[in-house]
Amino acid sequence: MDQITVERLDTRACGVCEGCEAPIPRVLPGEVINLVEGAARIATPSEYRVSAPCRHYKTCGGCALQHASDKFVADWKRDVILRGLAAQGVEAEVRPTLTSPANSRRRATFHGKRTKKGVQVGFYGRASETLVDTPDCLLVDPIISGARPAMEALTRAICSRTSTLSLSVTASAAGPDIAVVGEAQLDRKLIELLGSLAGEYDLARLSYNGEVIATLRRPEQAFGAARVMPPPGAFLQATSPGEAALAECVAKAVGDAAKVVDLFCGAGTFALRLASGAAVHGVEAERSLIDALDHGWRHAQGLQTVTTEVRDLFRQPLLEDELARFDAVVLDPPRAGAAAQVARIAEAHVPRISYVSCSPVTFARDARVLTAAGYRLEWVQPVDQFRWSAHIELAAGFALTPQ
Repeated sequence: MDQITVERLDTRACGVCEGCEAPIPRVLPGEVINLVEGAARIATPSEYRVSAPCRHYKTCGGCALQHASDKFVADWKRDVILRGLAAQGVEAEVRPTLTSPANSRRRATFHGKRTKKGVQVGFYGRASETLVDTPDCLLVDPIISGARPAMEALTRAICSRTSTLSLSVTASAAGPDIAVVGEAQLDRKLIELLGSLAGEYDLARLSYNGEVIATLRRPEQAFGAARVMPPPGAFLQATSPGEAALAECVAKAVGDAAKVVDLFCGAGTFALRLASGAAVHGVEAERSLIDALDHGWRHAQGLQTVTTEVRDLFRQPLLEDELARFDAVVLDPPRAGAAAQVARIAEAHVPRISYVSCSPVTFARDARVLTAAGYRLEWVQPVDQFRWSAHIELAAGFALTPQ
């Protein structure tokens, strides 16, 4: 039996120890652990160790940090951002983490399968293909947990004993919006069955493999004064408190800019809010998201002009002359960051930049390019929408340094 001390956590929130071949999950820095047949047993616990609040935590892979106090998790996520920036030689004020409360996740993807005794609906275990039933998940909004009977019924109706379903559930004011992905062929019989289940379980909308089966009520989301119905299974900020915090940061970074371009704009999370005081041009690669944004703008009251463009910003970033007509840029790219687009922005010298990121590593890389081009990184705000996970999000404000 080897006794070792945990030195730090890696970016997946697993413990790194000297002499260990692989990181160790669910330990904390400073803890002394005994390794017994590869499993960690805590000999000396950290002062930040707590009892996991969820009864599914030991087997479910949906959370990674329920054994740590809220303060530790918030500080650790902030520190990951600081270390990422330091590695790129970038300095900035990184504010304390804003953490969404439990039971606030308004979108989550479950998996369903049939068993000898019935059905299972839940998440996979950590680094495992074993599906864990999670009827009492502490992450999700009550609208999503209330949709569990519908998810079970859909699994029972669609799955064979050898297949699984993906069930993406979004909470809306109109009720659950469920997007199902499965292997079964969508024929007339299945369409009729799914339509019946949508009515029986009072779903706002039900889709299967991207095709809308039933819309009983429009599952809209409020983006400022606008009401938007995103496409089935579309990206949406994970929690309402998290989205509000990010939107406040974006508005602060943009300031009083009269003309704003929102790149990777999605269905208009930030663009439609900013349109209350600025003319906004939204750019996004997916036509369905742009259509949802445009519909929301056209049916809202009191907003300034919002124009849209379908464009793959990885292959065709906006060029310097296109960017020159704007006073501010909003960037909310996927995890890969926006290297090609950031290079163009750096050359265009747009006065203000609001950057929203779900990857501290690619954000720090892009921040180095912008600061080298004369921008000042004024502040970074960590926003934790994925409570108890290793996932880290942030918003940041850049301003062009006067020459």
